[in-house]
Amino acid sequence: MRETIWRGAEGTEDLSIFLLRKLNNTYLCFSFPKKAKLIEKPAQKSSCEELPSNENQKKPKPVVPKLYPNSFLFTKWGDGLSEEEQKEAEALFQIYGYNVFLSNQVPLDRKLPDMRDPRCLKMNYPEDLPSISVVLIYVNEALSVIKRAVRSIITHTPKHLLKEIILVDDHSTYNDLGKPLEDYIGEVHKEMPSLIKRVWHTRQMGLSQSRITGWKEATGDVVAILDAHIEATQGWAEPLLARIKADRTIVVSPVFDKVHFDDLHIERYMMFAQGFDWALWCMYESFKPDWNQVDESQPGKSPSVMGIFAADRGFLGEIGGLDGGMTVYGGENVELGIRVWLCGGSVEVVPCSRIAHIERAHKPYSPDLNPSMKRNALRVADIWLDEYKKNVFIAWNIPLKDHGINIGDVSGRKTLRENLKCKPFSWYLENVYTSLERWDNILGYGVLQNSLFKKLCVDQGATPGNIPILYECHFQEPQ
Repeated sequence: MRETIWRGAEGTEDLSIFLLRKLNNTYLCFSFPKKAKLIEKPAQKSSCEELPSNENQKKPKPVVPKLYPNSFLFTKWGDGLSEEEQKEAEALFQIYGYNVFLSNQVPLDRKLPDMRDPRCLKMNYPEDLPSISVVLIYVNEALSVIKRAVRSIITHTPKHLLKEIILVDDHSTYNDLGKPLEDYIGEVHKEMPSLIKRVWHTRQMGLSQSRITGWKEATGDVVAILDAHIEATQGWAEPLLARIKADRTIVVSPVFDKVHFDDLHIERYMMFAQGFDWALWCMYESFKPDWNQVDESQPGKSPSVMGIFAADRGFLGEIGGLDGGMTVYGGENVELGIRVWLCGGSVEVVPCSRIAHIERAHKPYSPDLNPSMKRNALRVADIWLDEYKKNVFIAWNIPLKDHGINIGDVSGRKTLRENLKCKPFSWYLENVYTSLERWDNILGYGVLQNSLFKKLCVDQGATPGNIPILYECHFQEPQ
């Protein structure tokens, strides 16, 4: 009689342990659950009676019903969790907008699939690329997500190019972003002394100001400004640095691959230009035929940036950095893209550089982004859009005059525009963002009020459909 044992690979959940026994020239195969203990005994003492019976094997865990059937978190994920685990996962999801319960279990150095075009792998980059400072912006981010972002940058950025990682904390209030984060930074510094700088705002100053803080703290030739809920992937830095080395006035963006908020798996995104509508909300759209030369391994010109970008640190300062007058969230990236094009630079998407980015199910720090987004859009319009600023008013459905929204002091930015001798916005529409509809045929804007019955106005009517109706005047969006 002879015994041979095969084991599943360490950490492999779906393999069991198999015992193959040769007895009287017949092979008998028994399987045991992965966590079952298998005690080897001398062959001469082994017998069939010593093998576990079916009734002694572990019974399958009872199926626990989902406590939150209407939660987006549990639509595709969460089978097999106990009630306590479901409660913890849902509570963390409501706080952060993504699956922190799972993130806390995923290795910090997890290996992501390579999403690059095969032609990217054959690219050769100069040896003497610029150094890079990586800025991570966050407020009340999950600790495990920040740690994974830091580790991914260290792992996937050549050491001789990585100048520093700057953590800009926009006044977080969660305890684990205090000492536990400092402890992790200390662990990193044992490996790479003084690599990480941490800046904490004494009051919440908003996304744009946080980016300004990171840019001012940076000392590398190039500054890359990223969200903290990202993972850098293999070869992300070199393509960006090579483009900036070739032309320091190019502001570059990687392609963002989507990390799903529920199960944290990564989905490859196609290469698109980064544009916007007249409300200055970002959106993806196709490249102009003459702006993406050959294939998805080549950079393509883009009207704007989505918010994750890299730029020559000196050039960014020369054109005014980022607008510190923007508040909370929204519009600051569109403003940068417009200003770069108008004031002597250009914007490119570089597809051989890829960043995995968690898309939240909701943004817990500001459930309603419309007020700040509207205010920021009006600020951008007043400074940069010339006669086309009325389109922003129309897009946001607000009066062209006396709207009562405080956009802050814009005198300094208008002076900057004059000093830089920036082009008019009409040039941008004619030469850069030619697909943005101009709305030049709008003759009037506002509520259509009945001249005979003053209480009645034109309304949009039932939806779906486009038949206008008369309805009591309320002067809200449908009118």
